[in-house]
Amino acid sequence: MRHKKKSIAPTGIFGRLSNEKYFLILILVIFILSALFYGQPQIAMWIGFLTAAYATVSNDSIQSLGTFIESNQDKKWYILWIYVGTLFLITVTISWVIFDGDVTYQRLLKPDGTSSYPHPDNFSFFMLMAPLVLLILTRLRMPVSTTFLMLSVFSSSSDGIISMVTKSVSGYFIAFVVSIIVWYFGYKYIRKKFKSRKIHPMWMVAQWLVSGMLWSVWVMQDGANIAVFLPRRLDAGQFIIFSLVIFMGLGLLFYLRGDKIQKVVSEKVRISDVRAATLIDFTYALILIYKLFISTVPMSTTWVFLGLIGGREIAINLARLKKGKKHKTKAMRIIGKDFLFATIGLVISLILASTVNAAIREDLLVFLGFQ
Repeated sequence: MRHKKKSIAPTGIFGRLSNEKYFLILILVIFILSALFYGQPQIAMWIGFLTAAYATVSNDSIQSLGTFIESNQDKKWYILWIYVGTLFLITVTISWVIFDGDVTYQRLLKPDGTSSYPHPDNFSFFMLMAPLVLLILTRLRMPVSTTFLMLSVFSSSSDGIISMVTKSVSGYFIAFVVSIIVWYFGYKYIRKKFKSRKIHPMWMVAQWLVSGMLWSVWVMQDGANIAVFLPRRLDAGQFIIFSLVIFMGLGLLFYLRGDKIQKVVSEKVRISDVRAATLIDFTYALILIYKLFISTVPMSTTWVFLGLIGGREIAINLARLKKGKKHKTKAMRIIGKDFLFATIGLVISLILASTVNAAIREDLLVFLGFQ
């Protein structure tokens, strides 16, 4: 009697490459198309937009939708999609109507018609590489700033990048401090109230309302990262394509349950509890609303989110009565890793920006002391 040979799955680096073959093919196709058509603006802008839409929504899902996805694992994916997708369509339509074709709530287009991130007459190859790099970093589960990566290569001067970084860093520390205060001083009360496994139905209603508010505010802040490849004012046809592409992309995101980068949220303490998720999202939304209205300068919402989650991890582990350094060390390791990845994204965005814009390159060299 003959025995069938067992197929041995490839291991190590070859195994990982085999598992990612479809993703690698996608990367190769985008790279080739970018190399072939970056000199043709009407084609290049759509290549950049499609890549940016997929990469930005995938990467930023951890901050705007991560807790929503994590705490609604028992819900059908298409119910979550229809809810979030409808809110997206309403949010961008309001901006498109009020601001005469601008879907970014004036993140990219000032009231006087000028822009710190002008739409180029011709795209460079490195502009199209920015969303491709973001796509790769997202696949590696690195929560980098899409704002830095997408907008830096379009910035007309280093002043725009400096303003972005300043606002983002301040947002990180505000979120970090607020989160520590809420979770450290409120830990005993929150732990007591959240101890029961039985959750009141109103918590689910509250979470959906808060998540919807957070998602809409995120679109107001970070929609610019996707629309940056398109004209600053969209006509009706362009607006329909812009809206439908992202709407369908959200469907794919929910079908995949956040895909691989969702682990950045899943590894945090008790995020799947709808009550904890609601409190995190509410705090996050309030900070974004504050930052949204103090200026129209684009900001990295990723840095705000990491500050919020990082502060929470530290506060919970400091407030715990358990002895030992195991949990505290783990929290610091997670926070350090997230911050490192965010910093790597900033460095990559500056490198890409300096390859595109000579003025930014010179300012960067002066800052580093090479000139």
